[in-house]
Amino acid sequence: METESEPYVRLATLRQLHQVMADMNTARSLADTLQAVADGVVTGLGYELACVNLVRPDGDLVVAALAGNPAAEALITGRTGSRESWDRRLSMGEHWGDLVFIPHTEGWVLDDDDVPQWYTDGPAPRFEDEWHPSDRLFAPMYTPGVHGGSGELIGVLSVDRPRNGRLPGAWGREALQMYAFQAAIAISNARLRANMQRALVRLERDQQALRASEESFRQAFEYAPSGMAIAEMGGDQHGRILRTNDALCRLLGRPASAMRRYSFSDLVHPEDIGTLLRTSAEGGRAELRLGRRDGTYVWVSLRNSVVADAADGPRFLLTHVEDIEERKRRELQLAHRASHDSLTGLPNSAELRARLSSRLCQRPTHAGALESMDAAFGHPAYDVNGHGFDFRPGADVLDGYDHHVHTVAPESEHDDGTKGLAVLFCDLDGFKSINDRFGHNAGDAVLIEVARRLSRQVRDGDTVARLGGDEFVVLADGLGRADAQDLAVRLRNEIIQPIRVDGRAMRVGASFGIGWAHCGMTADEVLKSADERMYVEKRSRPKQHRRAG
Repeated sequence: METESEPYVRLATLRQLHQVMADMNTARSLADTLQAVADGVVTGLGYELACVNLVRPDGDLVVAALAGNPAAEALITGRTGSRESWDRRLSMGEHWGDLVFIPHTEGWVLDDDDVPQWYTDGPAPRFEDEWHPSDRLFAPMYTPGVHGGSGELIGVLSVDRPRNGRLPGAWGREALQMYAFQAAIAISNARLRANMQRALVRLERDQQALRASEESFRQAFEYAPSGMAIAEMGGDQHGRILRTNDALCRLLGRPASAMRRYSFSDLVHPEDIGTLLRTSAEGGRAELRLGRRDGTYVWVSLRNSVVADAADGPRFLLTHVEDIEERKRRELQLAHRASHDSLTGLPNSAELRARLSSRLCQRPTHAGALESMDAAFGHPAYDVNGHGFDFRPGADVLDGYDHHVHTVAPESEHDDGTKGLAVLFCDLDGFKSINDRFGHNAGDAVLIEVARRLSRQVRDGDTVARLGGDEFVVLADGLGRADAQDLAVRLRNEIIQPIRVDGRAMRVGASFGIGWAHCGMTADEVLKSADERMYVEKRSRPKQHRRAG
């Protein structure tokens, strides 16, 4: 079972991973890109050493960049290992998806091959999942293939010793695999940009060299594995697409003749039009969605470069379009894992607090505070534009200054008609005895079923979260006190129904505490209030002796 701090660590790692991937995609040259890839493994993924082994034209792999150890960098950078030796390594060990892990118990047979290598020092492992100084972990990098598959091998990332000293878990493995996938795209793009830049330089030479360069540019444009387009710059037809390659037409499912009727502003998703407009035409870069012919959208990375037709001739916009749909999907999966409970699939403690905090500001808004403000003015207060502030519950209290709709809570212990954000804290009664008698597998099955029953009883806009252990929280907006009490009764009645696990009927009880969120409180204060009310309810109930199973 993961600790409460792990979701926060994952979110921090994900943010750092986004930054290092952005760095390697904005590097100026191929050499800078390769070094950024190596540096990103150390700074973003937490390994002590990372090496980029790049496939040369003859098939052998050269150490093109290294990060994490200056001594190793000076010793092995520029050295070459044969393709035969690398193929042997990539066929050995354990395959974690696209990753290859060779434990020290098998890797000793590779000590004398011609692949340049370096070991980070460290103590011998004491536990099963600790990293051994002679363990090896490789992440092959492939060019993007047709229909999202893998193309040819362009290099191998070799990493050594995670900083926490332990073998990477499922999340860490997927992060490294996703990083290698993005590094391959960045290296391919850097090579493509280098080829394009060399072609553009040749275009500025004399006419004979210009004709040769134009042919080179045409081939690089037409046969590029990712989408390319040329658009007009300036004038009435600014942005109109003049030419596209086959890769872009395949990506969007549109013929070249149809593409010439559009500009990118015609194809972009309505929600991303602002991103496109904010992107500078001269060297700008953006991630947005483009429309396919079938009405669906695909996430792309769009990079613009300005190309002059001649010394003083018209300028055109060269646009490089890279399919990043797979990367976006993995980012969403990683973000979901960081914010949701792995057992029940419900939002976890971190996500619950984030959702609560998004509804709360630090300005108190209960009725007494509003009446005091009214009395202080002697009349309804006015904003800087002369409009009266709306002090009604739930209204935008300071509309002249912000657009936050304040969260208020019922003042009276009786239902006075005020609707607020109810926070129902649920603790299962008798759950520990199920774990003790039938084991944790039975306990997990009960938690999963309770989560399903709670989710089934709430509205679409409500939140059911697992706080940890056998504690759940429900956020339900727009309820009065009577509504919240009715909801607690319905949820309790649903939970106490028998739960069948492995042929046994098991029962758990449920205690509910109803708290109310209002601006001026923190998320922790809201949860503490609901928790305390639950314990008050428990103490007020007569003791019941219920046998599980």
